Amino acid sequence: MRIRQPIVSVLGHVDSGKTSLLDKVRGTGVQGREAGGITQHIGASFLPVETIQKICGPMYEKLSKVEHKIPGILVIDTPGHEIFTNLRSRGGSAADIAILVVDANRGFQPQTNESLKILESRKVPFVVALNKTDMISGWKDTETQFISQSIEKQNPEVQTFLDEKIYNVVTALSVLGYQSEAFYRINDYKKEIAIVPVSAKTGIGIPELFAVLVGLTQQYLKEKLNQEEKSNRGIVLEVNDEVGLGPTANVILIDGQMKKDDSIIVAKRDSVIVTKPKALLLPKDLDEMRDPRDKFKPVEHIQAAAGVKIASPDLEGVLPGSTLYATSDNSEIEDFKKSIEDEMQSVFINTETNGVILKCDAIGSLEALTEMLRRQQIPISKADIGPVTRRDVLEAMALKENDRHLGVILAFNVKVLQDAETEAEDNHIRIFNDKIIYSLIDTYTQWVEDDKADEENSILAELTPVCKFTFLKGFIFRNNNPAVFGIRVDVGNLRQKVPFMNKIGKKIGVIHQLQHDGKTITSVKVGQEVACSVQNITIGRQIAEEDVFYTLPSSSDAKKLLNKFTQRLSSEERNTLNEIVEIQRKIDPAYGY
Repeated sequence: MRIRQPIVSVLGHVDSGKTSLLDKVRGTGVQGREAGGITQHIGASFLPVETIQKICGPMYEKLSKVEHKIPGILVIDTPGHEIFTNLRSRGGSAADIAILVVDANRGFQPQTNESLKILESRKVPFVVALNKTDMISGWKDTETQFISQSIEKQNPEVQTFLDEKIYNVVTALSVLGYQSEAFYRINDYKKEIAIVPVSAKTGIGIPELFAVLVGLTQQYLKEKLNQEEKSNRGIVLEVNDEVGLGPTANVILIDGQMKKDDSIIVAKRDSVIVTKPKALLLPKDLDEMRDPRDKFKPVEHIQAAAGVKIASPDLEGVLPGSTLYATSDNSEIEDFKKSIEDEMQSVFINTETNGVILKCDAIGSLEALTEMLRRQQIPISKADIGPVTRRDVLEAMALKENDRHLGVILAFNVKVLQDAETEAEDNHIRIFNDKIIYSLIDTYTQWVEDDKADEENSILAELTPVCKFTFLKGFIFRNNNPAVFGIRVDVGNLRQKVPFMNKIGKKIGVIHQLQHDGKTITSVKVGQEVACSVQNITIGRQIAEEDVFYTLPSSSDAKKLLNKFTQRLSSEERNTLNEIVEIQRKIDPAYGY
């Protein structure tokens, strides 16, 4: 029986410390180089037995006494932000066992629960890494890396505080149907989930975490790791064009093996291709596939589980996130092609006639963005993988004619081709491009909100304002031609050239001019007292001192104010608008409809 190295998926809420934990183990700095400090793609690192032995220290001797020892560990780091559901699901589906990272000071968060659902649906066992233990109030650094020894050296109140953090997790897991306990209090690892306090910053607790992980794997997962009669299957992580190599694909080989002279079957956007590798390249042990510190080494043959870079001129256009098969038996090729075709049909979404154009770098990103846009009820007219092209811009132009807010392109971590950029600039097509998914969506939705507000402001400015004002006693400056008199604005704002009515709905005239301190002004705010002039009326006939007046919106203006702009009005303005409508409907029952 050949036992492959287990695939360990690291999951958890954003900023819980997943990548930082792995950086500490590997001695790398991947987290600091991620866009926004947040993992956007699945990455992989191989930890050889020698590294595991070094990490575990004296505890490894017990782990090495089993019949079927694992040859190492392949660690998969998955995105933790909420909209990476599908991408995180892919990491979970490939995993044999998982590390669920929980921030000790924040406990269970939305994506913690979501990660648990993924693990539960795929029956993936897991260990809880209770991270940021060193940030517990009163915690003091110790020389040892072993958490069990460090706890003994803490003050009693700190030990109590740590127990509270642990039992917060125990309680949260209990609600979800899991039994759990701190690893040093567990009698039966088959019945209880181990909680290991750790610190990604100091490295404390990492020896026990990996000892528990390896122990569980070797004891309970040997049948799953058995490679007899397994198809040679992997997942494409990224596709790049690299200097000296040409098109390459970063792949996680989940099961089986792959040889340089094998046929590989993998998906492009509209087809399934069969090709042969020009080269198989492995990152050095402990290096991260997304961002290796050293060069890859060429090999003739690899065995699962492994992260491998495949070079081949035919890989251009291969879809990141898709399944890959390898075989030396030509009779298997058609079955593998059919399997991939079925998978692709389920990935690409049914789009709507009017909607935004979405371009992404990988299937996982496409699925995640699609899900987030649909949650926010943003329609999608086109969703695809690859750079933004001139054709995308032309399609956005057509969409813009129906809805300016949908005639845009959302581009996640892809290039905008030069002719597309030029076309977009010439035709004022917005391209939102970002390397952080949630930032891309936030930027777009904020633009829509701001643009709608600007649009509404322009429309509102053209409508007759809602206003109530009073003819001030003792302030008659001219009886007629025009009538000039003092007023006080009681509700709303008053502008020049606005029609107004009396309390029974009769139109009096139009505000011709407004003056304050002898100077003409265009508008008056609530509470101000000014002089106003009105043509074609005579004081004492149509109007009198202490009369109360209302502005008189047209029926269509009243309809817009009622249906679209009510929330933009103050409570006093809304009451005044209702008064105006009530008065006018006694004259015209259809007013404002």
